[in-house]
Amino acid sequence: MTGTANTAEGDKILIVDDDPGLSSLLERFFTSKGYRARAVPNTEQMDRLLAREVFNLVVLDLMLPGEDGLSACKRLRQSNNQIPIIMLTAKGEEDNKIQGLEVGADDYITKPFSPRELLARLKAVLRRAAPSIDGKPIVVEGLCLDPSSHRVSINDKPVEMGPTEYRLLTFFLTHQERVYSRSQLLDQVWGGNVYVEERTIDVHIRRLRKALSIDDCDNFIQTVRGSGYRFSAKLT
Repeated sequence: MTGTANTAEGDKILIVDDDPGLSSLLERFFTSKGYRARAVPNTEQMDRLLAREVFNLVVLDLMLPGEDGLSACKRLRQSNNQIPIIMLTAKGEEDNKIQGLEVGADDYITKPFSPRELLARLKAVLRRAAPSIDGKPIVVEGLCLDPSSHRVSINDKPVEMGPTEYRLLTFFLTHQERVYSRSQLLDQVWGGNVYVEERTIDVHIRRLRKALSIDDCDNFIQTVRGSGYRFSAKLT
């Protein structure tokens, strides 16, 4: 599984938006903040760049000519490309936001927005995606998370998951047998200074369970009705 090496300025950001004014604005803004930013108007050009360059994060518009952002995000995840993705959308309805998260986006932001807000979201996603460089592997009933290599395996079978799911699993493995509410998980995994709706947790729990479905390890993520979630290797 891949992840960003760090969250320092200098990370490469790929902007995919067919609005030339917005793309140019974001490109200049990110560059002024020390990032290396590139902008393209469609997913065809996005694919060409991703094939030859390593980017730390993609800012992906929902409405694009040709392939839309949802399809592109889903395709990237199906190909095991785990680059963090922030979805841009002019549609503020909850269904669109949830759909974006369901297909693999790590965050979303609704137009219109301020570049400073997007920058804050971008920094938060990059922090969550950054791998831990210390610590010994954590092993529970065949499930192994190795912080030094940023890899997850189940009975020696590699497990692919997104950066947010990796961070969520890391928290669960280091806080086993205790029930955490959605708000507590948001505070611990996303950070208290980042606004994310509590329902976002359910989306990422489903994605984490799907990733852990090998040899029934998804059962380790348990729902405690009315309270939240816990990680336990004990059958309930």
